[in-house]
Amino acid sequence: MSFDTFDEGINPGGMRSKNEIRILICYLIKSVKAPVSKELILESLQKDGLANYFEASACFDDLVKNRHITVNDNNKYILTEDGMMIATQLEDSLAYTVKEKAFHCVMMLLEEEKTERENKVEIVKNERGYNVKCSITSEGLTILSLEFYVPDYEQAKLVKKNFRKNPELLYKTTISVLSKQKDLLTDTLKDLEMLS
Repeated sequence: MSFDTFDEGINPGGMRSKNEIRILICYLIKSVKAPVSKELILESLQKDGLANYFEASACFDDLVKNRHITVNDNNKYILTEDGMMIATQLEDSLAYTVKEKAFHCVMMLLEEEKTERENKVEIVKNERGYNVKCSITSEGLTILSLEFYVPDYEQAKLVKKNFRKNPELLYKTTISVLSKQKDLLTDTLKDLEMLS
């Protein structure tokens, strides 16, 4: 394929052809097997420098314009029959490493989205500092909800970051302390040591 894109921000082995970018976008949407946002697809192409952002965005818009991709009621995108045909028939024209990197990245971003959706953190300023409200939900049910006071915004951001990294550890620790399950607490402390 001929090179017809800007190569700013593209790593070696990245996409330098608009056709390759279009095929890769269709391949990713097909591989995810669920509606996805344009931002998620574009971010997955950016993470490993697989395509120039502006070129990828223009290619995505071309796919929508030519009815290879369509938007659903939730403002997420799915393949049309034509888009599915492109993904199925032309995916072998893409390098395996490119497909693998892009797929890994899109799945990682989807997992991050799910984690953020199920594990909410809200930082609220008060007269003496900040309250950090953390909650773990699953299928609309609140599993755990805690609120912490911290004196400054940097600590609030640290609490948010660490909670998002491993909300299960907070849950296990809280349950083991409140239910006085020493074995569970011991296991949880071992998990915490492994994270250090």
